[in-house]
Amino acid sequence: MTPTIPGFEYHRVPVADGVRLHVAVGGSGSPVVLLHGFPQTHLMWRHVAAGLAERHTVICPDLRGYGDSDKPAEDVDGSTYAKRTMAADVVELARILGHDRFALAGHDRGALVALRTALDHPGAVTHLLSLDVLPTLDMWDVMHGTTAAVGFHLYLMAQPPGLPEQLIGAAPDAFFGHFLDIWTRDTAAIPADVRAAYLKASREAVPSIVADYRASAHIDVEHDRADRDAGNRLTMPVSVLQQDWGSALGFDAAALWRAWAPDLDHRTVSCGHFMAEEDPAVVGGALRDLLDR
Repeated sequence: MTPTIPGFEYHRVPVADGVRLHVAVGGSGSPVVLLHGFPQTHLMWRHVAAGLAERHTVICPDLRGYGDSDKPAEDVDGSTYAKRTMAADVVELARILGHDRFALAGHDRGALVALRTALDHPGAVTHLLSLDVLPTLDMWDVMHGTTAAVGFHLYLMAQPPGLPEQLIGAAPDAFFGHFLDIWTRDTAAIPADVRAAYLKASREAVPSIVADYRASAHIDVEHDRADRDAGNRLTMPVSVLQQDWGSALGFDAAALWRAWAPDLDHRTVSCGHFMAEEDPAVVGGALRDLLDR
């Protein structure tokens, strides 16, 4: 049986033509939307969500293309899985659930969706928390030389349709499990039943996951570049939690984020990439601090 977040109610909410999001909702109070990363589902927020629900309405969707949400076919221009499209999903989901304004937190892929949501819909997002990622445009700019090998999956899934899906689909558990293993410092943070749920969800979503990553090598870069050229910035309070991988790759993560977010609190953490599961107290504390700003 697939694990769930205890005490949360589950819904399927239509957010676009032919797209329904699978979403867990719990608690009461001002709304907070939590977006998961790769290769995960909304379950990655299970510890943080439970604590937040004591004071907030907590909304945890599976992104389009992931988990039990719908997985529309990729279109030619990549817009189906553009972060702009996925951001519109988030705003519509919140609206249908009764919230025109909400705080937003995202990890990894979900953080890229959260960033685009805040840029495109600044009137809807009151606060923004990003976990362990750089904005798309900056991510590609800092990847160079042999150090870029750590992001081999970014380059693999950026290739035209066909080959990436075939290669990953031939051994999906090995591919997705590789990241669950190497990005985790505390292996007990992802117990066997949750790991199995992540692998099953990813195994069943290879084309849409690849399409999400492919969009980030093409259309998402165009959108980020247009915002940077226009001088668009995040107008709400922003917090970023990040591992210290910038020093290994030769960049200043805080400086890169500050160029997008004038009102920034940037913190370095000692846990692994899956920080909401490895150290939910730190993540929950950072989110509460952000909401008090």
